[in-house]
Amino acid sequence: MYLMDYHHHTNHSFDSKAIMAEVCKKAIENQIHEICFTEHFSVNPLAPTYGHMVFENYLGDIRSCQEQFQSHLTVKAGIELCEPHLLKEQYVETLKPLDLDFILGSVHNLNNQKLRLALKEDHSTANERYFTELYHMVSTADINVIAHFDLMKRYAYNENGLYDFRQYQEIIEQILKKAIDRNIGMEINTSGLRSGLSQTLPSIEIIQLYKELGGEILTIGSDSHTVETVGANLTDALTLAKDCGFNYIYKFEKRRPIAVKI
Repeated sequence: MYLMDYHHHTNHSFDSKAIMAEVCKKAIENQIHEICFTEHFSVNPLAPTYGHMVFENYLGDIRSCQEQFQSHLTVKAGIELCEPHLLKEQYVETLKPLDLDFILGSVHNLNNQKLRLALKEDHSTANERYFTELYHMVSTADINVIAHFDLMKRYAYNENGLYDFRQYQEIIEQILKKAIDRNIGMEINTSGLRSGLSQTLPSIEIIQLYKELGGEILTIGSDSHTVETVGANLTDALTLAKDCGFNYIYKFEKRRPIAVKI
């Protein structure tokens, strides 16, 4: 089985202290064959991640790890963009020269307010606002894959429990159809399996619906911010993908999706 972790953060992200070379060593120890680093990045000065990324340093570490571990691990250069449908021209200007392998798109903020706070202040409509923002992102952003599709449940679960999929099924379906139409994939993010959520992001209902609608491009990522959890629950996610009818997951090279049989 070809194990790939397509969502990992290091100290090039504002919320991680992990050293890339140490992550790679742990990935090899955990029998992972390919890893894609996806550091947080935003061009919005009001976003928490703004100003942390120095691409020269990040890509220098990528090249160093590619050389050091080439016989044991494939290392890819990716990025996780915060609200990439906003300030699109600035994103294009910054990213075009970088020749990245993979771009994740995510919604972490609503109207420049952290998702966690938006949900706390206005939980009754925040879920709907979140999915609406996700639809706008998928409609216009230049991304490869939607990160942690139902991220809002991570912040709402402790106080409000899990959301009702049926309540938001219509807009979720709209998002998935738009993604499929624009050749944008979805990830199975395993971070929820390491928390009280005890489920992936997105939930199995969304993964099943994505498949039913004709979606094929699926990546798997631990969303790890530490060395210790690199590749966490990848085999669980592969089993889930298989159970939902997927025979392939995808890796990326220079933004091109490549199918890998499960």
